[in-house]
Amino acid sequence: MRVGLQVPRFTWPGGPEQLGRTFGDIARRAEDTGFYSLWVMDHFFQIRGVGPKEEEMLESWSALAFAAGKTERIRLGTMVTGVTYRYPGILVKTATTLDVLSGGRAYFGVGAGWNEEEHRGLGVAFPPVKERFERLEDLLQIALQMWSGEAKPFEGKHAHLELTLNVPNAIQKPHPPILIGGMGEQKTLRLVAQYADACNLFAVPQPGFLEHKLDVLREHCATLGRPYEQIEKTSLSTLHITRSGADGTKTPAEAIAHFQWLASLGFDQAIFNMPNVSEPDAFEVLAKEVIPAVTELPVAGR
Repeated sequence: MRVGLQVPRFTWPGGPEQLGRTFGDIARRAEDTGFYSLWVMDHFFQIRGVGPKEEEMLESWSALAFAAGKTERIRLGTMVTGVTYRYPGILVKTATTLDVLSGGRAYFGVGAGWNEEEHRGLGVAFPPVKERFERLEDLLQIALQMWSGEAKPFEGKHAHLELTLNVPNAIQKPHPPILIGGMGEQKTLRLVAQYADACNLFAVPQPGFLEHKLDVLREHCATLGRPYEQIEKTSLSTLHITRSGADGTKTPAEAIAHFQWLASLGFDQAIFNMPNVSEPDAFEVLAKEVIPAVTELPVAGR
C-alpha cells in the first residue's frame, strides 16, 4: 500500500513570512519519510470544516510547482481542482507544465467544484450542478485529446477549442494519471469508470459505506466494459499520530490498523492530512514505525 500526504492548511507558526520555508520543509520531509504523493486543495478561501475562510490559502498549482522545486521523487497533485476555476485548455497546459518541470510527477486531480462562496467572492461563475458535471466531462475529454498529441478542434457541450496544441507534452505516458474526487454514485463514479485512472473517497468508518461505493464503481466499470482493476483507489482522512496516543491522537499501531482496513477493502493509496504537519518531529514516528509497515500491506484484489 502507498501513502500520500494532503496539506489542507497553511496557517502555521511564523505567519506568511515563514510560510514558504515551512511548506518547503514539509514537502522535503514527506519525501524523505517515504510518502508516495503530496496533495494540496484547490481553493482560494479556506473551507468550512478546516478553518475560517480568512485563514491563509495558497493557489494550488503554484504551490505544487514550488514543492516540485524542493523535491525529487514525490508525486504531486491537487485534491481536487474545481472545473469552474480555470479555462479547461489552460488547466491542462498548467498540469502538463508541472509534469514536465517535475520530471513526470504530476497527478491531474479534478472534480465538479462546490464552494459557491469563493466563486461569488472572486467573481467566478458558479453554474448549476448539472452544468458543472457537463463541464467536467468536457475537461476530461480535452485533457485526453491534448495529451494524445492531437492538435485539432474540440467541440464539447460548453468548451470550444480551435486547436488543442500542447507542446511540450506531458512526460508521463500516456498521460499524467487522472484522479476524480467525489463519491456521487450516478455522475462522479460513472466519470471515474469512463475516464479516470484513479478515484478518491473519504475514509468514512461507517460499516459498509466504502464497500458500497466501491461496488457502485465496479458496476459502472462493468457497464462500460472497463476493467475495475485498472483504477487506482485512493482514500482521504485526517490522522494525528503520536507514540502515546494521548488526547485523541492515534498510536502507530492504531494508525497501521486504519491503513490495514483500507487495504483490505482494495484501496491502493491512503492519503491523509496531519494537524501537526508543521512540527519537525511529526514525521519521526511515521518514518520509523508507520510507513515501513504500511508499505508492506497487501492490497485486496492486487
